[in-house]
Amino acid sequence: MPASHSLSEPDVLLHACCGPCAVGVVSVFEQEGHCVLPFFYNPNIHPAQEFLQRLEAFHKLCTHHGLPAVVVAEYGLEMFLEAVLGSDKPRCEVCYELRLFETARRARARGMKYFSTTLTISPYQNHELIQQVGRRAAKAHGVEFIYKDLRERLKVAHEMSDALGLYRQRYCGCIFSEQERYARALARAAEQARSWSSV
Repeated sequence: MPASHSLSEPDVLLHACCGPCAVGVVSVFEQEGHCVLPFFYNPNIHPAQEFLQRLEAFHKLCTHHGLPAVVVAEYGLEMFLEAVLGSDKPRCEVCYELRLFETARRARARGMKYFSTTLTISPYQNHELIQQVGRRAAKAHGVEFIYKDLRERLKVAHEMSDALGLYRQRYCGCIFSEQERYARALARAAEQARSWSSV
């Protein structure tokens, strides 16, 4: 990535879920002639320590490459849970909506033509749903959503982030995915506990 972006006016507000994903996506847009402004907005991330580690990795990436950035550093657990538990939609759809609609809104407010997300570098995300939500957000705020299937760049992104010493997470970030991550261990613990219990 170029060392400085001060000579170009950003035209893509790029929602960044984390530093390791961003490092593999920003360069793709730049190679196509775009000037990217990364946007860290992830109220889904839990627990607080995980949020802080991802925020630090994002800051480290932007600082290393001289990238200006927009950051919402408030820990959004309560808002995220209210949104998910108060909706009849699948939780991932609500999560995508929270982040992509806010990205589109801010892109419009800044007079930017496009918005996108680093989520599309992950093979673990629902790409069809991301596209659907992105199109709805684009229509709602009068900006264009750029979808890129960048899953083939995940390995490169990991190598680049490792070279920079960026923290790399092991789950998508939300409390529900964390529970699923430990589902087998929790089930085993519950089974063991039943054998210990006298009730």
